[in-house]
Amino acid sequence: MKAALERLKNVRVLAVGDLMLDRYQWGDAERISPEAPVPVVKIRNEETRLGGAANVVHNLVSLGCQAGLCGVAGSDSAGSEVIERLQALGADAGGVLTDPSRPTTVKMRVMAHNQQLIRCDWENAAPLDADMEVKTIAWLERHLPAYDGVIVSDYGKGFLTSAVLKTLLEACSKLGKVAVVDPKGSEYGRYRGATCLTPNESEAASVIASLSAPVSATEASTEASTGASTEASTGAGSSLDTVEKALQAARELRDALQTEHFCITLGAKGVLALAASGEHRQFPARAREVYDVTGAGDTFISVLGALLIAGVDFFEAVDMANLGAGIVVGKVGTATVTPSEMLGFAAGGRKLFTLEEIGPLAESLRGQGRRVVFTNGCFDLLHAGHIQYLEASRAQGDALVVGINSDASVKRLKGEGRPLIGEEDRAHLLAALSCVDYVVVFEEDTPESLLRAVRPAVLTKGADYTVETVVGHDLVPQWGGEVVLIPLKENRSTSGLIDRIRAGQG
Repeated sequence: MKAALERLKNVRVLAVGDLMLDRYQWGDAERISPEAPVPVVKIRNEETRLGGAANVVHNLVSLGCQAGLCGVAGSDSAGSEVIERLQALGADAGGVLTDPSRPTTVKMRVMAHNQQLIRCDWENAAPLDADMEVKTIAWLERHLPAYDGVIVSDYGKGFLTSAVLKTLLEACSKLGKVAVVDPKGSEYGRYRGATCLTPNESEAASVIASLSAPVSATEASTEASTGASTEASTGAGSSLDTVEKALQAARELRDALQTEHFCITLGAKGVLALAASGEHRQFPARAREVYDVTGAGDTFISVLGALLIAGVDFFEAVDMANLGAGIVVGKVGTATVTPSEMLGFAAGGRKLFTLEEIGPLAESLRGQGRRVVFTNGCFDLLHAGHIQYLEASRAQGDALVVGINSDASVKRLKGEGRPLIGEEDRAHLLAALSCVDYVVVFEEDTPESLLRAVRPAVLTKGADYTVETVVGHDLVPQWGGEVVLIPLKENRSTSGLIDRIRAGQG
């Protein structure tokens, strides 16, 4: 997996599709409105995130890819914010065209206690007008050769007209580029020739139903001429209730659409993958806990598409995409996944991280609404005092990050003969404790760089310190954190143990 993820640094991926801006209003709901039977939410803070095809780009950048976006935004503040955020990520936003006749799609969610109470949408899902369609096709014809492959993110908001898709997929075929599509609606003929399609269970069931239903000549002509991406006719209740039915649907659709591979995401049942060879595999769902499924499809297609474009084996790519989506549903709201998160998840609870890895991980934890606690020390000759201190630190929040001084750093601080236990063994001993979530070895004499990377909500230290003497006491308030002093057990210290051992005492 690590070798496969390393390949992503060398691929250039173009996301094409419906871009959005997701707004979140975070608050607390503690009473019911006297005006109507609805909760009153006291808003604490607001946040915006990239959504739709823009979230695919965010995922690609988080994975280490070079990424660009082709889509349409309105001539409004939301459109400007999408472009600015893409540019801040280092993504190419040159393909985001402005259409003054339509608003940028915005989804606003009101959240209380990490639960979504209501969603309000601003959008115009009508197909692009002829002028914008021509401009989009011209941009794709001019810039597509610079990319290694394409991910198509269709949310049915009107950008991906039949003409745009036809031009894009034919160009990919001619240039030998991978094109992975997250489809929408029930008219899948628009995606013919894609490398891989990734519908969910309901979408696949709807398309199979529409293929078997009688269609009048007039209806067929209208659908063929407009290429309208209608919503799934059988609704959210459609399902492929057995793996056999899902496999049959995948084979029928793959053959009808002339795609190489086909995936059907089955929610809690995982993913069914059908390869070009005809071999199929079912991958079980990988989520440990589900907070929010928003954007999980974006992560799945981002990981799958990027790995296929990088030349990774199909089934390996599906397995890793399934894992990435399993991580994202454990976060609240539209989110992304990093290689370090995927490697840690696959390792079954990896706890040892580097300075470079812990920052993105801590950011991810905050995105899940978790309160991150940080402490540090040498932890040479682990004893009961250490355990009590670490348990009390963990009780201050939801995840405890422990920084430990490297061997060289301990020697500078404690003198010759220390540490008694090497940094690798000290790290593994701490990682074995249930109260410790993550361990990072740092080389400096103080953990200041590590603190800046983690940005904890709580910094703990023993009560033998004062707040003013704790390294980082002036930093944590800058991001809203606090310093907490933990009472220590008396007569429990590494130095005391060493003295007793040297004196030959039991």
